[in-house]
Amino acid sequence: MNRDLTLHDAIVAGIAVAAGVALALLLRVILRWLGKQAARTAWEGDDIIVDVLRTVAPWAAVAGGVASAAAALPLTSQVGHVVNQTLIAFVMLTVTFTAARVISGLVRSVAQSRSGVAASATIFVNIVRITILAMGFLIILETLGISIAPLLTALGVGGLAIALALKDTLANLFAGVHILVSKTVQPGDYIRLSSGEEGYVRDINWRITVVEQLNNNLVIIPNAKLAGTNMTNFSRPEQKLSVTVQVGVGYDSDLEHVERVTNEVVEHVMKDITGAVPDHEPAVRFHTFGDSRIGFTVILGVGEYSDKYRIKHEFIKRLHQRYREEGIRIPAPARTVSLQQAGAEAVIPHPRESVDAAG
Repeated sequence: MNRDLTLHDAIVAGIAVAAGVALALLLRVILRWLGKQAARTAWEGDDIIVDVLRTVAPWAAVAGGVASAAAALPLTSQVGHVVNQTLIAFVMLTVTFTAARVISGLVRSVAQSRSGVAASATIFVNIVRITILAMGFLIILETLGISIAPLLTALGVGGLAIALALKDTLANLFAGVHILVSKTVQPGDYIRLSSGEEGYVRDINWRITVVEQLNNNLVIIPNAKLAGTNMTNFSRPEQKLSVTVQVGVGYDSDLEHVERVTNEVVEHVMKDITGAVPDHEPAVRFHTFGDSRIGFTVILGVGEYSDKYRIKHEFIKRLHQRYREEGIRIPAPARTVSLQQAGAEAVIPHPRESVDAAG
């Protein structure tokens, strides 16, 4: 347009902008109410739809108001085209960020539902977010009339140099993806490495795996090292596991009585202590004729690895008390040391050891 700006044009443009802002505020109120209604339903799809609209719709209304105002003003065709392209890019940028947030949130929810823990494997979340943002950026450039072919060519040529410069980072990235896809380790699992580190896996991101020890310290392990080391996963194929306690009784003990009493203690511990497995079948296995005792193993069931310390603690206390009540003796090792000196034999007992003969 070649005519000059008039007061009428300014008033119409102002009304258009004000209408866009008012519509945006109205949409926010309506969508906030719809969000409360959607939260009451069991279907998660309506929550996602409302979440997307709460971000996109108000900004689209504002952009529409600005576009109407621009159409009412006596702008040149070139300026009008720039304004329209800017508004389109703004709306597409809003849609891109909203899509990245919503879809990455869905990926995080899926990761949490599969692992069953509050923490999630953020490596997939970050990959999805970066992918959506990159695609949205390329689409915006193409919409604005900027050719993306040279950019893609440059990325392809420079990809090799980038890969060489970031080989360690890429190795950790692909190692983390491999670990999660193969399901050898998931957030929430209790693992122990051959180097001695152990704890709960709290997160696996694009570079490192975070392991929380039982003393609440964090161990940071590069994904490539985790994928290339020997590791025991105490949470797979199932979280429940068995732990053993070594016990010994004197040779004068009635083994049937010992087994019966021990099984009763195991049953009580399994039912009374949090973290134990109530339906665990008690198991006592005699295995060794020792120097001063008959050794046997007691097998206990625990819900997860960290519970074993509490279960063993309570079992040993109760077993010791019950053995004292039943008169079952847990003997200390007995040893006699004989010394030959000038034709005479002397027997020297060690402290806290029984002596069978003296000379």
